[in-house]
Amino acid sequence: MTTGGSRGSGAGPAPTGRDRDTAGRPRNARPRDGLGRPLPHGSHGVARVPDDLALPPLPALAEAQRLLDEGLPFHAHEVLEGVWKAAGEQERDLWQGLAQLAVGLTHALRGNATGAAAVLRRGRDRIAPYAAAAPYDIDVPGLVAWSDTLLGELGAPDGADAPPTPPRLCRRG
Repeated sequence: MTTGGSRGSGAGPAPTGRDRDTAGRPRNARPRDGLGRPLPHGSHGVARVPDDLALPPLPALAEAQRLLDEGLPFHAHEVLEGVWKAAGEQERDLWQGLAQLAVGLTHALRGNATGAAAVLRRGRDRIAPYAAAAPYDIDVPGLVAWSDTLLGELGAPDGADAPPTPPRLCRRG
């Protein structure tokens, strides 16, 4: 059987002139604004979260909360995503849901109410089963209530007048 091109040849990815890592996966070195949107090359953006950042849960929660409080939910999502990808099966949905709440807030702040609502619902539904016994003092009931409030504001005819308040991830701190 013959296939066209060099796919599957084992010779590695073909050079494309695009920014790629050693495995050929695309990277985007463009600077980004505070909501994660790419800026033109040569612009000054905000500092990015390293792609390989993998903090333990408690430091990740503290860093994600700091980023949320500073209006950087996209960056908080990246911190939470690192924990999600490293989490064991019992906590994976919790961390994925937390990351999705941060993405939902990002979409809301970008003015994308439809996208925000879809991701907020998915995140809320992922974390809700942890309400009775969430690890690391994560305030699941508070986060579900925050999600529901933001969903209500997104569905209002005039939308929210002020930017959404960032969630509190933990009961303390």
